[in-house]
Amino acid sequence: MADNGHRPPMDQLTAHLDRGWDLVARGDLPGALISARKSLELDAESPEAHNLIGYIHAAEGNADDALDHYRQAIDLDDTFVEAMLNAAELLMHPVGDFDGALALVEDAIDLMEDDEELADAMLLKVDVLLHVGDREGAAQVVRALPEGPFDNPNIEFLVGRAKLEVGDAEGAEPHLRAALDRHPDHADAHYYLGLVLEQKRDSRGATVSFLQSREIDLRQPPPPWSLPVDQFERKVQASIMSLPAEARDMLDGALVVVGDVPGAEVVADGVDPRLAVLLDAVEDDPPKVGRVFIYQRNVERLASGMLGVEDEIAASVARELEAAFPKLSAAGAES
Repeated sequence: MADNGHRPPMDQLTAHLDRGWDLVARGDLPGALISARKSLELDAESPEAHNLIGYIHAAEGNADDALDHYRQAIDLDDTFVEAMLNAAELLMHPVGDFDGALALVEDAIDLMEDDEELADAMLLKVDVLLHVGDREGAAQVVRALPEGPFDNPNIEFLVGRAKLEVGDAEGAEPHLRAALDRHPDHADAHYYLGLVLEQKRDSRGATVSFLQSREIDLRQPPPPWSLPVDQFERKVQASIMSLPAEARDMLDGALVVVGDVPGAEVVADGVDPRLAVLLDAVEDDPPKVGRVFIYQRNVERLASGMLGVEDEIAASVARELEAAFPKLSAAGAES
């Protein structure tokens, strides 16, 4: 170690990287980016610095810049599985390059020996396969997952979610409960346990889980790129105007209300707490909607970033209209 009172460069690099990740955890993305860029100033070929910058850009909703840095990290270290998996997640969503995502995940799996890390990568492969409609392929990967138990409660949650998504609700429940035993404020685990209990026709248990997930979701900070309410409302109006004329006619004159998430009272009545759009006062003849509730937190959960908000609102409204007026959606599919 140097004896001149200064840390060697590698210690400085590690300090900036550690601070960057700490600031990411606190939600201070601008501060994290400053630390990450200082890391690159110390070592322009640090794969860890490029991975950190990529993660920050991804959290900001900037997929292109994030992927550029993840690829640089992988070019510098072709065994850097964390960067591979981070890039694969972005390629899956929002980019939609499922072949590229699958290739990176499989490369990462080939490099892994630790059961917990292997499970994490295999679970991402399940997500990719489900996105492309290969349910049987996803089920095969789920059946091949390491048995656990896992030290990380989030891995327990992800295994439970994967089992539910391939149709194994009974197998999902123990993993979701194990995750909640160690992390009672895990909103996603509460939500997916609610889905499991709903399938088991335990409506009371499902409602309790959904209400818990809603409460925890509301305590979490919004994404750093979250829009002020007035700007979000303008996005809502623009999204509705972008819909086909038939859909706009159904919404003409409707009261549009923006909120954070569905209210506890409607969740208790069976509404999904993570629903992005709720149509109310629906009339069949002629097809009209009296009220439209848009839930900003849930839209932002689905959107890929600030630039994806408008498209996500339009897509969510369109889905709810098709659900409310199935005859019209069927007629549209035939034409």
